Amino acid sequence: MVSSGIGEHTYCPKNVLEGREACPNLKDTYEEIDEIMFDTLDGLFKRTCFSPSEIDILVVNVSLFSPIPSLTARIINRYKMREDVKVFNLAGMGCSASVVAIDLVQQLFKTHENSLGVVVSTEDLGSHCTSFDSKFAEYGSKDSPALGTGGGINLKTGIEHFCVHPGGRAVVDGVGKGLKLNEYDLEPARMALHRWGNTSAGGLWYVLGYMEAKKRLKKGDRILMISLGAGFKCNNCVWEVMKDLSDTNVWKDSIESYPPPSLNNPFKEKYDWIHHDYLNFVRLDTSTMKID
Repeated sequence: MVSSGIGEHTYCPKNVLEGREACPNLKDTYEEIDEIMFDTLDGLFKRTCFSPSEIDILVVNVSLFSPIPSLTARIINRYKMREDVKVFNLAGMGCSASVVAIDLVQQLFKTHENSLGVVVSTEDLGSHCTSFDSKFAEYGSKDSPALGTGGGINLKTGIEHFCVHPGGRAVVDGVGKGLKLNEYDLEPARMALHRWGNTSAGGLWYVLGYMEAKKRLKKGDRILMISLGAGFKCNNCVWEVMKDLSDTNVWKDSIESYPPPSLNNPFKEKYDWIHHDYLNFVRLDTSTMKID
């Protein structure tokens, strides 16, 4: 965690904070998901002045929690949506599911003109804390993503902003190196990781929110959204900014303090001794290993 790029003010699910991460229950999971989905949708309907009954298409992508009744059914019942609303649940697709969900809605718009669609992208972390611990360990490894443009293509001739999946420091570093991006390009991903942690499929929206809160997004700008997920798979799309954006969104309470003077974790120096060679009590002698 110290070397993961995550800051001191990120969030954890309630059961983790209470020390119950080893034995989560279904009540914990529903409470976590309901709070995220319903608070977000309440704000969306209030801000846009659209009624839930006007929604024609509903897509929910949550990888690690796929209950019966479905999460889409939970939303429909909560907001009394129409019976003929088209619903899709995307589960098990990992961190890159958000772009898949957006593409699904885009394809549906081709055959359902003048429709309204809502995409809900989030993740259930509380009941899968162990798997996410493993994910942090995997992102922190030396094997960063091998991405490259090939042929000496300069993406910046057609793209102004890069929305990189904030899956971990090694992920952000690897994408930046492969695509020849500078620190300004990677700042939104690094700050989203530092402030909010690895939020799986929901992570890209925190990155996009940072760009908006920092007033980077101007009319006509293009944003390359790069999502990385299990498999290993990489899904991408390009957004065009339709008007100047400056909403502080979820960053409103912290955007003025970002970027911080340093991203170094204060515990790194204190606990860095754990990486010293003399603490490696167990070593694997590969010279004596045999394979039958």
